[in-house]
Amino acid sequence: MRGEPSCPKCGGRVRAPGLFSDSWQCAVHGPVHPLQPVIPPSVEGLGVVVSRSKVPVWMPWPLPVGWLFTGVASAGDDRTGGRATVVACTGPGPLGGLGELLLVAEELGVGLGARFAGIDGPDPGPNLDVSGPPHAKVVTDGRPTPLWHVKGVPEDRAVFAGEARGLWLWAIVWPEQSGLLMYDELVLADLRDAGAEVELVPCGALSPRILGP
Repeated sequence: MRGEPSCPKCGGRVRAPGLFSDSWQCAVHGPVHPLQPVIPPSVEGLGVVVSRSKVPVWMPWPLPVGWLFTGVASAGDDRTGGRATVVACTGPGPLGGLGELLLVAEELGVGLGARFAGIDGPDPGPNLDVSGPPHAKVVTDGRPTPLWHVKGVPEDRAVFAGEARGLWLWAIVWPEQSGLLMYDELVLADLRDAGAEVELVPCGALSPRILGP
């Protein structure tokens, strides 16, 4: 686990703002919102991300039976606040074995969701065809939120994307067959609105998925 900010699009090193630039810089992707080091799963660590985030911190709530919160990270700095968040959850897969879910909320162009999805970003672009009916729905803010399959992703995962609160919402699930989890109309809570309920989140061991490809 790295203890320094990195590029949300590629995981590479970033240069802090200085005399010649007022933004964080990646040698490959130029100005970026730096991905802060992953915070191991704890109520306190989750509270740090929640308190500074400018975008939702989505988590299934209640969590599916047997599932645990297994990591959180955000992209942004002290000046901009969190412009993207990723929450990891782990539990029994619908068809047996271990399932892992990453939920990403981000502003346009940040590129964190595309990185975890395994596609060229920064956004779903042509990999997302919304001309047909949605492939899954989650509930955000009390209403159904459609999600579509993202095409062209590695075979080991299922990826869904859509829009919630005017921002990208990504759901990346391992292994691919655990994507069945997304057909149960999961209820997602923005933990910024959860108040004291955040203290009830059950924590597990850190998911290696959130450390990036």
